[in-house]
Amino acid sequence: MIICPKCTKENQDHYKFCLGCGAELPRDASPKKFAPTSNTPPHGVPAVNVPPAPAGGAPARILDEPTSQGQGPGGSGDTPPVICPQCSHPNPSSNKFCASCGFKLSKLASVPAPAAAAAHPLAGTAQPPAVTPEAPPLPPIGAAMPASSVVLDNPVPGGVTLTALRADGTEAGAFHIAASPTTLGRDSGSIFAGDSYLSPRHATLTPKGKQVIIRDESSLNGIYRKIGRDEPIELGFHDIFRIGQEILRVEPLTPMSKSADGVERLGSPARGYVARIALLIGRDTTGNAYPIPETGLHLGRERGDVLFPEDGYVSGLHCRLSFSNGKIYLTDLGSSNGSFVRLMKDTAVGSGDILLMGQQLFRITVNA
Repeated sequence: MIICPKCTKENQDHYKFCLGCGAELPRDASPKKFAPTSNTPPHGVPAVNVPPAPAGGAPARILDEPTSQGQGPGGSGDTPPVICPQCSHPNPSSNKFCASCGFKLSKLASVPAPAAAAAHPLAGTAQPPAVTPEAPPLPPIGAAMPASSVVLDNPVPGGVTLTALRADGTEAGAFHIAASPTTLGRDSGSIFAGDSYLSPRHATLTPKGKQVIIRDESSLNGIYRKIGRDEPIELGFHDIFRIGQEILRVEPLTPMSKSADGVERLGSPARGYVARIALLIGRDTTGNAYPIPETGLHLGRERGDVLFPEDGYVSGLHCRLSFSNGKIYLTDLGSSNGSFVRLMKDTAVGSGDILLMGQQLFRITVNA
């Protein structure tokens, strides 16, 4: 584990950025050495032969026999992982939510372990067969979901594969969708059901040749597409983009009209400004607003004209807003977590494009 020096959250050894605050993790941290939990002899050392028990006596004790009486106070026994019934991802028993899909693991009913025998049975004593409680069946990874699900077992020619991406960029699972128009949302089941930021009917995907047409079904939180590095994307008035946890909207600067009696309103002059960006803090509520000059703006956590120092998912210098030929452009400057533009109309995407829906990232693959 690598402990973040900023927020002290534990992260896995292959993570580059902290999952708690987004800060870059130190690279000089070495993973902990593996410590064997059992007294297994090293390779090449012959195992110790246990002498046979004398006739009529108690059986000889087996070396390193694991106890089955449960761990005492302060003990540390191996706890089996908790399998998520939503996506079949194994989780540590201390997790309250699934690390892959966010399913609330505390809803699972725990099955008590059978009480262990107080002593070993004597030789020759007949013992009743142990009854092991049957665990509830869990769907294997890639298995078919209920009828309400859109996830298929295997890729379908002409269909689409959505690959879920974790916060560190690794793959969390693939979900195959049929070649016909398919609506995704919380009602779709599978990994989508555990995301409370998804609407019941969130988006419709329609494969069309080597592309997929994405339609927003009037969802509450929208669909965002990740833009490429150093590729200017045109933004119009009322377009919305996202960096880190910050959601911003481009708004026009409309001149204030005179009052009914002809009195002009006082205010700062807007010479040299072409628009403004407003921070969205609620469905119909905006927070701070920042005017965009003709020379443009830089946004980031540590450098730039507009700073978000408390957002660990925003890079030091994240993106740039520029003005050219009467149009506003958004350019990602190689940020760690990327910049996203909300889809305001039906949009065609292709293989390799990354979508943000709810709290999850998906990479699109069009199956030939």
